[in-house]
Amino acid sequence: MSKNCLGQIRSHYARLSEKEKKIADYILNNPENIIHSTINDVAEDLNVADATVFRFCKRIGFKGFQAMKITLAAEIIEPIQQIHEEISESDDERTVMEKVFQSNIHTLKSTLNLIDETAIEQAVDLLLKAGRVDFYGTGGSAVIAMDAYHKFIRTGIKVFTFMDSHFQIMSASQLTKHDVAVVISHSGTNKDTMNILKTAKKNGAKIIGITGYPKSPLAKNSDVVLYTSAEETEYRSEALSSRIAQLSLIDALYVNVMKLNKEKAKKSLDKIREAIVVTRL
Repeated sequence: MSKNCLGQIRSHYARLSEKEKKIADYILNNPENIIHSTINDVAEDLNVADATVFRFCKRIGFKGFQAMKITLAAEIIEPIQQIHEEISESDDERTVMEKVFQSNIHTLKSTLNLIDETAIEQAVDLLLKAGRVDFYGTGGSAVIAMDAYHKFIRTGIKVFTFMDSHFQIMSASQLTKHDVAVVISHSGTNKDTMNILKTAKKNGAKIIGITGYPKSPLAKNSDVVLYTSAEETEYRSEALSSRIAQLSLIDALYVNVMKLNKEKAKKSLDKIREAIVVTRL
């Protein structure tokens, strides 16, 4: 899979040193300038050694500064409009539909490039070992949490979720060091969500965060973070377009857990199928 430079930086950000974060911020804020700079230019601007910049490039998965710069140039020079087109007033229904689909496809591809394989492995391991898993989210993220519950109840793992934030924080207060809280928030800054996270963390539960922002309070306070990518347009909010990526991340976690927990999952599935068969004509 080809690397996505900005995505690689964001996915590694939480584990970078202070000097590396300084370089990361510089590139994220000035990508156009980087492609016209030398490694020495960047080092001088940031008052760090050339070797520090070189090590940063290696850290995020590139052979060196030049390799990173080539990838970055291809990434930012290609007009984003080609794959994430704005809706215009003159678009007919079919065109709007195609642009929405293309936007979703772009969001999924960008998120896939952001994914840290180690983070996925750690998240799956936490879920498999958990005595109980609670899924938390408020607003639109509550719908994602409910979808996660709907899937994970099939795994044989004890899972819970609540749409109401008061119920969520009460549930979080009952978690223990043997449990896992999956906290979902695109912005990672929702006050209710952070209160729920703090309550779960206070009780010793491990936190898996799903967010679009590496610098958010959610990202900083999670044991494992999975990042999503989304872009905002005039007719479609960033948080709305992030849902498809959040749902896909949940799917990926679910399938991994089912694959590694076959026997328990099969028993759970059999019970569910037997129970719901009476609902069908």
